[in-house]
Amino acid sequence: MTRRLTLYPAIDLKVGKCVRLLHGQMDKATIYNEDPASQAASFAQAGFAWVHIVDLDGAFAGQSENAVAVQAILKSTGCKAQLGGGIRDMAAVEHWLGLGMARVILGTAAVRDAEFVQKAATTFPGQVVVGVDAKDGRVKTDGWDGDTGHTALEIGKRFEDQGVAAIVYTDIGRDGALTGVNVGATSALAEALAIPVIASGGVASVEDIKALQGAHKNIEGVIIGRALYDGRIDPSEALKAAQGNK
Repeated sequence: MTRRLTLYPAIDLKVGKCVRLLHGQMDKATIYNEDPASQAASFAQAGFAWVHIVDLDGAFAGQSENAVAVQAILKSTGCKAQLGGGIRDMAAVEHWLGLGMARVILGTAAVRDAEFVQKAATTFPGQVVVGVDAKDGRVKTDGWDGDTGHTALEIGKRFEDQGVAAIVYTDIGRDGALTGVNVGATSALAEALAIPVIASGGVASVEDIKALQGAHKNIEGVIIGRALYDGRIDPSEALKAAQGNK
């Protein structure tokens, strides 16, 4: 039986608008839609089952900064949603899951407060995702401004057997650059971990989806951003490729 790759169209929020960054730099943002809720609805209409939401302002501030837009997205679509950016305590986790968010993504907290992440993952099994953002093999935090000195594998290993739903592995050097997904590094991480891995960063064409679909079985999904907005990837072709169809 051919496995299916889950596709996560990305909605990155900056000052209430749907944007894409280049290499995670806030001053290199392209606005694609001033109404994130309508963007989410269009993804649902195209056949996507999930949306991947990032509160970019929240990632830098350490707290939610785009709550109104996030709530509008939840109300606008029947898609499942996962949210990252500025979620740093149990109150925030409980708040978003209570509003109907399917999963929350903990990135900076996974480096700085492993005890909190473990508590969240065991309290809400299957609803906590760990975000690992790496550049040149080193994990970054605080909206990719801070260097941790840790590798993606080190962070991933911390949370095995804790109830974590997945690891989102983002190659910062490729993010938003349309240079192709890092299949090799993603596969290596997927092979080394028991936790499913979601690929992120650099997806430029349906060929990237096909490459991941045929790669390590522990790669659960892939996040797609700029290539969807620019029209380089057709949603129907992407969904076919994710199911192993030519």
